[in-house]
Amino acid sequence: MKTNQFGKNGWTPDRIDSLNNKTYVITGTTSGTGFEAAKILLSKGAKVVMLNRNPKKSEDTIAALKQELGNSIEVSSIKMDLAELDSVKKAASSVLETVPQIDSLICNAAIAQVPKQTFTVDGFESQLGVNHYGNFLLQALLYRRIEESKGRIVVVGSMGYNLGIKTIQFENMNWDKNYSPNGVYSQSKLAQIMCVYELQDRLKKVGKMDIKAYACHPGASRTSLIKTSGSLLTRFVWQLMKWSPLVQSAEKGAYSQLMCATEPILDQNEFYGPTKRMNTVGPVRAHKLEPHAKDKAVAEKLWEVSEKAVGLKWNL
Repeated sequence: MKTNQFGKNGWTPDRIDSLNNKTYVITGTTSGTGFEAAKILLSKGAKVVMLNRNPKKSEDTIAALKQELGNSIEVSSIKMDLAELDSVKKAASSVLETVPQIDSLICNAAIAQVPKQTFTVDGFESQLGVNHYGNFLLQALLYRRIEESKGRIVVVGSMGYNLGIKTIQFENMNWDKNYSPNGVYSQSKLAQIMCVYELQDRLKKVGKMDIKAYACHPGASRTSLIKTSGSLLTRFVWQLMKWSPLVQSAEKGAYSQLMCATEPILDQNEFYGPTKRMNTVGPVRAHKLEPHAKDKAVAEKLWEVSEKAVGLKWNL
């Protein structure tokens, strides 16, 4: 593990050169780390295509970015709700029609701590449906364009992957018997991370080295993630915690996804994020990923289950 690759202070956006003629597609940019990532990419000259579920918030976001960075920035938005597979398909189709190049797809959007078992329109438990299945389908649909662009897939996971059961609960994917807001969030993030390394293996197997996939996490950042889907108590506790030394700004929370999207030489096998105070804050670089997140047998089964769930086989 190249722990000193970026020196004592870790990776920072100062390392990003001009991104003129580069295009980034990002999910969940109306607030938090996604907004900060979009802002930094645009400030470096990139084109940014935002995928958000709320068109009004997207318009407001574009206006705010133009006010801060100037009207010449190249930013656009396409409506997409990760909780609906049809919406993901429509959005991907729009991207393929209008975006000729994808240097990186950043899967940033997520929901967390949903207090009661809730289902997506497709019948999935909501956290697994949004965080894993929706993102998995989006990656599969945009894969060919990313490959043509010799681009990257960046999946924003969470240290929460290590806070629940240490495998995938295949016999009860909707958590009918043992639903818990934390447990299912952990499961959804574990699933996301596992599929990054499984994708790497599958690409290697067919000799496709032009497309790269990275897993990272934001640490504990001041975002609206808990506020938008957590219970009243969870939101209250998080409001108190937000100003503790264990929580950092949303801008710093965006560093790991920006690094994975732009840093020229980066080891795909690693897991990237803040490295201090139990990986909640601090310098961003590679750090330990627990072995269960790379369990090959579980990852292979998860991939097959996921393809079946979204009704699409990846065409590698």
